[in-house]
Formats: sequence, structure tokens, C-alpha cells
Amino acid sequence: MANGESTAGTDAPAGGFVQLLTPDGERIDSVTTADGTTYSVDFTDDEYRELYRDLVTVRRLDAEATALQRQGELGIWASLLGQEAAQVGSGRAMRPQDMAFPTYREHGVLYTRGIDPIMPFGLFRGVDQGGWDANEHRFNGYTIVIGSQTLHATGYAMGVTMDGKTGSPDGEAVIAYFGDGATSQGEVNEAFVWAGVFHAPMVFFCQNNQYAISEPLERQTRIPLYRRAAGYGFPGVRIDGNDVLASFAVTRAALDNARNGQGPTLIEAYTYRMGAHTSSDDPTRYRIASEVESWKAKDPISRLRAFLAKQQLGDDSFFDEVDESAKTLALSLRERVLSMPDPQPISMFDNVYPHGSPELDLQRSQFADYHASFEGSDH
Repeated sequence: MANGESTAGTDAPAGGFVQLLTPDGERIDSVTTADGTTYSVDFTDDEYRELYRDLVTVRRLDAEATALQRQGELGIWASLLGQEAAQVGSGRAMRPQDMAFPTYREHGVLYTRGIDPIMPFGLFRGVDQGGWDANEHRFNGYTIVIGSQTLHATGYAMGVTMDGKTGSPDGEAVIAYFGDGATSQGEVNEAFVWAGVFHAPMVFFCQNNQYAISEPLERQTRIPLYRRAAGYGFPGVRIDGNDVLASFAVTRAALDNARNGQGPTLIEAYTYRMGAHTSSDDPTRYRIASEVESWKAKDPISRLRAFLAKQQLGDDSFFDEVDESAKTLALSLRERVLSMPDPQPISMFDNVYPHGSPELDLQRSQFADYHASFEGSDH
């Protein structure tokens, strides 16, 4: 297709967004936004197929997690259903040296960073703190407190600049993930201030899934979220968050701008949370079925599958193989979750301080004595 405008696609919200793959699976060669920036992708056939595999796999793993929670095997789960393209596209756009700061829902980004999918399940099952090596994978731990990770990310990014690791194509950049509801939090706005003033190599990636738990977007903002960036002195851009190609193209460009010393960018990924906020939420209490159905027609996986089929890049045998591979991985994940050992209560003292402390040793001893007092009793 010919070059498109930022309003490409009939499903665009008011003000438009960057879209490179329509819900019908039609490919748009490039999109030029109002500021003159042109976005496009140049993938090989295999890269298109791998993106599809990523999307299917993370959705299947997420579905398995939801089932485990419903069966009482997880304390809670925050599903990414519907947001796969935003996460996989932006995750694959990161360079190896880039650092990500997630919320508690970025299972797709975690997967693209090469982290074993089992890692966050220890957190949600309550058997550990979900502690992967953040430096090794360039992916920080999950953050439960809404919006606080944006400040952590901004401070880290300021450190990257102080270490002289920006200003070249080999430089480092930082990306922070958060939802539309977090934009009403003070921490996020403080992060915008600091990142803007200090020209930090930051990408703020907002997954606007239309609801802050039960609060719709119109109760959070009077303008599109990406336009808030202008007030802090850096650019903002809105993308079709259900388009994995747009997610990749815009995030890659923003990260490269950051690493080259051009400062922060706010990306608003306009998407939809197809499931509940978490497994403790009932979305039928605040949204109607017809709204959910309208977003099903914009499904991120269906559009990429349609594109692959139209371009003869994938046939039934390929799609079946991807489904079967994802199913096998999900079943393996289930078995591994169920076999996780329960931690000993006293282990809560193990990682409070790297070398312990007299106060901690005393508390550990008192806790051990307390538990020992129940041995042989009916308690």
C-alpha cells in the first residue's frame, strides 16, 4: 500500500494513530505523522512468522495462568489478553543493551527478553518474589505499586547518561511500561518532569487499555494521553496498540532516538483489555458486551494471521504447528507451577539484607522458637 497518514484505518480514534497493519490484515508500507516522522518495518518472511509465534505463545501461556488461578493454584493473575501486540512489538524493538521496567502485566515483554516464563509464577503463587536477574536480562522485577516503576526507570536512565552511555547507535536506552490509569498517579507525572528536564534516554510506554480497573478513560483525561508529553517538553505519539508492526516500528525509533541523546518519548499504545483487570475483578459490572465484541474484530493475532495467509507466508500446517507448540509449552508450564515447593516460613528472613544483621538474627531466632512451640500440639 502507499504511504499512509497517522489516521490510517477506519478504526482509528479521534486524532488518529500510527497503524501499519489493519484489522483485516492489510499491510501499510509506511506512515508519516504530523511532525514529519515516517514509520515503517522491513522484516524478513521468517521474522513475520516469528512475531506471530510470539503472539500466540504469550496468549496461550496467559490463558494457562488464568486457568491455574481459577483452579486455586495462583493467588491472583493479571492477564495480558488483548495487549499481546503492544508488548511483543515493543519488547522485540529493544536492543540487547536496553533496560525495561515493567508493571505486573508485562508477561509478553518478559518473554521477549528471554526470561523463563515460569519466573513470575512464583510471585503470583506466593512461593518467592519472582526474582530473575534483572541485569542479565535487562528487565527489572515486576512492580505492584502503580506508577512507581516510572520513577525507578527515569533515575536509571539519568544514570545511563551520567555514565556516558548515550550519544551513539551503541548507546543504552530505557523503557518504562504503565497503564492509562497510572497517568493519574503523581509518580508518573514526576517521572515525566525529571526525564524531560534531564533529557533522559527514556521511552514511556503507556498501554491505554481503556480502563483503570473500572474507571473508563474519559474519567481520567480530557485530551489523548500522548498529547500530555508536550507539557513536559518531549514528543508523544499514539499507535494502534493491537498492531504488532506499529508497536515495533515506533518503539524502535523512540529507543534509538533516546540512545542517541535525543531525550524521552511518550508512546500511547491504544489497545483494549479483553479480560478482567486481574482475576479478582468482574468487568461485566462496568462495561457492556457489545464494546468487548467490537474490540474482538481488532484482535492482534487475527490480523497478523490474515496478513501471513494473504502473503502466503503461512499455511494451515504452519498455524497448526504454532498452536501445538504453544500448547505444549503451556502444559509444561502448568506442571512446573504445580511442582513448585512451598517455602519454609523462616525463609522470609533470608534475603532482607545481603549480609544479615544482629536485629534480623534475633528476629529469626524468636520466630523459630515461636514456631517450634507448636510442635506436637493441636495447632
